[in-house]
Amino acid sequence: MSIADKVLAVNNDLPIRSDQPVHSGKVRSVYWLTEADSARLIAERNYHIATDAPLAIMVISDRISAFECIWQGEGGMRGVPGKGAALNAISNHWFTLFRENGLADSHILEIPHPFVWIVQKARPVMIEAIARQYITGSMWRAYDKGERDFCGIAIADGLRKDQKLPELLITPSTKGALAGIPGVPEQDDVNITRKNIVDNFEAFHFRSAGDVDVYEQLLSEGFALISDTLEKIDQVFVDTKFEFGYVTDRDGNEQLIYMDEVGTPDSSRIWDGPSYREGKVVENSKEGFRQALLNHFPEPDILLNKNRMGERAALAANNELPLEIMMNVSATYTQIAEKITGEPIVLSENPKAEITQILRDEFGLVDG
Repeated sequence: MSIADKVLAVNNDLPIRSDQPVHSGKVRSVYWLTEADSARLIAERNYHIATDAPLAIMVISDRISAFECIWQGEGGMRGVPGKGAALNAISNHWFTLFRENGLADSHILEIPHPFVWIVQKARPVMIEAIARQYITGSMWRAYDKGERDFCGIAIADGLRKDQKLPELLITPSTKGALAGIPGVPEQDDVNITRKNIVDNFEAFHFRSAGDVDVYEQLLSEGFALISDTLEKIDQVFVDTKFEFGYVTDRDGNEQLIYMDEVGTPDSSRIWDGPSYREGKVVENSKEGFRQALLNHFPEPDILLNKNRMGERAALAANNELPLEIMMNVSATYTQIAEKITGEPIVLSENPKAEITQILRDEFGLVDG
């Protein structure tokens, strides 16, 4: 079996029992369970959640997206070996630490396989919360052009590229197009201020203005916990994205929880500590892959210019990247996952067959 055969590229065709269409994103596919299966699992597995909560099976893939496109490699490499398992392992590690340290829970109820989460449906807060500890990337590019106001926060003059900020900066943006919010365009991924959120908390799906404080506290505490833990393995937590939502527990209490994934190389920048102290940035995150793409293609503007999305999509569809690029990403993801978790990332021989068997034998979610 070649290493390309161990890559899980297509994850929306598993025989999981569902009466809804599979929702397939860039990396994960979500299978919503039937009401009967959700209620049965809540009872059988003794999940501490509302008895009528909708459940889903979330299956990660090894696909790699960047610049809003999915990329592939030579030799039938339709994803990055070990990437999916590495992302899940890192998120699982942080979610467990959050819970153990009394921050908040996550949407994950059980992890039956390295590629699989059993999750409860959360009511998402319509904000992507970006937390930044260093000035780099898009923020640096804007700063370098003279911008000093970031999401309503004034930034001082005289900062250098990649330097640590005086304090953690929270720069939220909209999650989806939201209508009727004064001063906020009706489109996805628009930068917003804290005042926008507080003045229109219901439009962002917060239950109260006080929950805006809770969300900020969970964001700051979550960032600090990850940053402090990474520091112990000499890694620098640069910036990250958090998402939040509401769930109801078994006693009917509504709770704000962490959603999606946290502290992964896909949702964060992580730098190598020794290299940074020597004045050099070595990425242990997807940013390294983005840079490899910009260096690989002769016209990087296609990747950076939103007005050239058609050309960009064709570039991704019609080009197989050198195997070296794909395997470098594999090494980055698996090595940082092993550093963080202290456990090896093992490539599944046949991930689809393994997932199907576990969900059939242990959870009764596959017919036949």
